[in-house]
Amino acid sequence: MRHKRQLLQVIGSTLVALFLVACSGAPQSTPIPPTPTLAIPSDAIPASATRPPAPGEPLDVTGLGSVERDVTYCTVGDVALKMDVYTPDTTTNSAAAVIYVHGGGWTDGDKASGGSREIQELLARGYLVFAINYRLAPEFKFPAQIQDVKCAVRHLRANVAVYNLDSDRIGAWGNSAGGHLVSLLGVTDASADFEGSGGYADQSSRVQAVVDGYGPADLSQDFSGFSAWGSRVFDATESSSQIIVRASPVTYVSSDDPPFLIVHGEDDALVPPSQSETLYQRLTAAGVPATLVLVENAGHGLKPAGGAMTPSRSEITQIIADFFDEHLR
Repeated sequence: MRHKRQLLQVIGSTLVALFLVACSGAPQSTPIPPTPTLAIPSDAIPASATRPPAPGEPLDVTGLGSVERDVTYCTVGDVALKMDVYTPDTTTNSAAAVIYVHGGGWTDGDKASGGSREIQELLARGYLVFAINYRLAPEFKFPAQIQDVKCAVRHLRANVAVYNLDSDRIGAWGNSAGGHLVSLLGVTDASADFEGSGGYADQSSRVQAVVDGYGPADLSQDFSGFSAWGSRVFDATESSSQIIVRASPVTYVSSDDPPFLIVHGEDDALVPPSQSETLYQRLTAAGVPATLVLVENAGHGLKPAGGAMTPSRSEITQIIADFFDEHLR
């Protein structure tokens, strides 16, 4: 860690009333102490030397590394799944690797969208970064999405010599729907039956660290727009449907899960902070190392909402990279 973090008790957080707490089919949470947040000394965060690209602009990694685009990592039926491979200029033998999973409500988005700040920072620190696409709903219903993410991990382990990576130091991070997918990746093993048929069945899909950016964690807590995403993504008509419980990361939390960092805007009106708080509570109750960062004055996508964000967007990038340093170095 580049600086010492001090955990403070959360005094309060804005819980947007878009969720109806209806957990009829999901496991019940174990009471735990109050949820902490992070306070980062402002003078401990180095200024970013790079900038995120404009919408539609390819990420510029000049001076940080190189990128190979549209590499096929798995094939499911006649669908070739693609990823962009970012290799740092300062790579070492058996480097640590991080997989990035984009958001978009499981129905939209692309590997080139989002994550640019973190990709640049991770490259600067010597990480291999793999930004992946996955099959989208409604053409491909869940669990196609998590099957693809797991196949990406297995692909990396089967090709350690090709990428020069360490199979014991693989992390994952994603935002929104991508946050949901990496959380589900982190808490499930082969027994959850999400491995799919994309290939590399002899390899493990487990990862060693997870960063969940404002992803849904308990889908049985009814979203206000459930009728839209429930049927299109999960082919479910009720939040208590078995597939919804099965798709919820909180269903699978156990003591052998990897460390989690969860980041969520306090003013998120699409995915309420209560989702991340619930996941944090389940993880810590199970003894899993977990940190929850609630970002003041931030909405969905960590967009500023009503004032200066605390921690700032650049500080969040440092927090994420420091977390991977702590658990993958």
